[in-house]
This record gives sequence, structure tokens and C-alpha cells, in this order.
Amino acid sequence: MSFDIALSGIQAINQSLETTSNNIANAATYGFKSSRANFASVYAGTAANGVQVGSLTQTIGQNGSTQTTGRALDAAIDGRGFFVSRDPQGGLTYTRVGIFSTDTKGFLIDSNGKKVQGYGPANGGALGTMGDIQVPTGQIPAVATTKVNFVGNLSSDWKPIAGTPNPGDSTTYNMVKQSVAYDSLGTQHTVSSYFVKTGDNTVDVYYAVDSAATPTKGATLTFDDKGALQSTAPAAINVGIAATGGAAASTVAFDYTGTTRFAGEATTTTNRSDGYASGAFVGVELSKDGSLVAKYSNDQSQVVGTVAVATFPNEGGLQAISDTSWTANADSGAALYSVPGVGLSGKLNTGALEGSNVDITSELVGLMTSQRNYQANSKVLTTESQMMQALMQAL
Repeated sequence: MSFDIALSGIQAINQSLETTSNNIANAATYGFKSSRANFASVYAGTAANGVQVGSLTQTIGQNGSTQTTGRALDAAIDGRGFFVSRDPQGGLTYTRVGIFSTDTKGFLIDSNGKKVQGYGPANGGALGTMGDIQVPTGQIPAVATTKVNFVGNLSSDWKPIAGTPNPGDSTTYNMVKQSVAYDSLGTQHTVSSYFVKTGDNTVDVYYAVDSAATPTKGATLTFDDKGALQSTAPAAINVGIAATGGAAASTVAFDYTGTTRFAGEATTTTNRSDGYASGAFVGVELSKDGSLVAKYSNDQSQVVGTVAVATFPNEGGLQAISDTSWTANADSGAALYSVPGVGLSGKLNTGALEGSNVDITSELVGLMTSQRNYQANSKVLTTESQMMQALMQAL
């Protein structure tokens, strides 16, 4: 009986050493969760019959350290939750390893080539359906300019000027500013605004599109005695962009809200137009809220999806299929999906990865403890053998 008990102890310690060795070997594995061997006594009826490894417990709830990588498609979950991936057979797996990239078809994939699951672009404030995330890699179309916001100071020190401004004669206007406008095909046009002081509190604005020889009067700006803009006439200031090269004709509305007429230098603080030319895809990156943002050569960007994060009623019950991936089962409960930072889901640290949660010091202490236990059980076997030899000699 003593032989069997000591042998069971050695066998259990060997299994525990396998777990400890695996932990140490994966101390540098991203997203790895260490395991612990749980010993359980074995009884034959009411008689003690040794020991066995009754179960393995993974420390899933303990996060590893965050390691900065600087890569745009790396992400670590700060808190609870798992990234969700779909394998070629349609099964869902869960991982803490946020090493993402795009395949040849533009789908977001994880480090094992599985398609990352998430939500489509928001439509009217609501997230799209959950599924594969595909990044459009073509060009985005141009958007025609519809508005220009201009804010500045039109100096009260200007001298009044009579007549229509002549672009070739700077004495016929007080100031000129150029604004950029795009037509429906993305062709860039220049709208020149000529400011002409006509009275103590009035400034006329003339507009010329591209190389127009004669500017056209568009508005009169009236200021109060404190230099604040009082009114514009007409209230809606629209400058026409002619149809050229197949583009549709369009109008650009100028807004001078906030413009002043103080003494001193004339300044411009805002000269901003909407619209843009078409742009080619240049890259994609993850945001802290899980949004996948595609960037284009025209300095525009758009959200093409949001990475999903899954939480579980009992994450410790997940079934491990590798050292860094799990599947759901009856013990873990059904997955609860949301976006990062919402509900129980942790936020994302982008440009970073979660390291292993293995504590090397604790593992080495465990090795020494296993060594002592192994020696003790070996001593039992040695002692039992000596006793049996003595007994046989006595007979």
C-alpha cells in the first residue's frame, strides 16, 4: 500500500511539474494565462489511497502587464473581456491577444489568421450587425464644398475705397483672402474674397472664382460701434462654382460669424472650408473605443467597424484550446458581446499588448516545493524497499 501511495505522489508531482514548466516556458507569451495544479486525495472506501491532480485552474481573471509596441493594430484589453475571432469552420474562439492585421481581401484577422468579429459602421447612431470586419481599400469619393467659415479682424484703420476691386491693382481693395473649394469631382478651385471698406462701419466683399478677371459683389458686412459684426446683406452669401470637366455646378455659402472690426492689424483666425478631393487608402488603425479607422491620402478618415469584446458569467469555466485561446461551454455561460469600455468590457490600450501573467518567482518557489515533495515520496519508496528487504531476511 505504501508503495502505491508514494507512487501516486510522484505521478501527481510529475503532472504538477508539467504545469509549472509550461507556465515558465510561456512567461513571454502574449496573452498567456498561467495554470495551477490542484491536488486531491484518493480514497478506497474509507482508506487513504494516495493523491492525484484533481483539476487545473487557469488564472484567467488576472491580467498580465501591458507592453507598448507602437503598432497601430495592436491592442490590449484593460479589464475584463476577450477579443472574438471566427475560424474557417464558423466556430468562435476568444483570446486576449490583440495582434491584428488585414488579409488580401481587407478582412481584419488575428495572429492565427482567424477573422476578427465586430460591428459594422454606425448608421444613424446605431452600430451595425456583428460579423467579419472588412476594410475598404479603394478610394473614397470627393465631396463638394458647401460652406466656408471665415473669422478675422477687418481693421478699422482701413481707408475707404470706391469702385469695384481690380485683382491686378492692390490699391482698389483693402485685403484679399483665398479660400479652397472642391467641386463634385474633387477638382480644387480658389475663391478669392476682396474686402473693400465703403463706410465707417461697412465693408463690402467681392468674390472671384479661379481666374475670373472681375470680382462680383457678394455681401456687405455691417459692424456696430464696438467692432462686432451686426449684420450681413444678403443674409445668405452664396458663391457659385461653375460646372466644369463634367462636375456638377455648386454653390458655396460664406459665414462671417465672429468677424470683428477693431483697430490695428487685419488678421485671419479661421478660413476653413468643408469638402475634399478623392483619396486613396493609406492605412488603418485602432482607436481606444475599439473603432477601426481607415485613413486616406486626402487627410480624411472613416470608421469602418468596431471590434467586439466578449465577457462571460464565469470566465474561469472557459475551455482552453491553446495557451491563448478559449471556447465557450456550459460552465462559462453564453458570451455577452459589447464594444470596449461599455458594460463589463474593459477599455483598450492601443499600440500595446498584454503580456503573460506568469509570476516567475512564484513558479520557481513551486519548483523547489515540488522537488522537496518528490524527494520525500522517493524516500518513502526507499524506506519501504529497505523494510521489505529486512523482512525477507528475517524470514
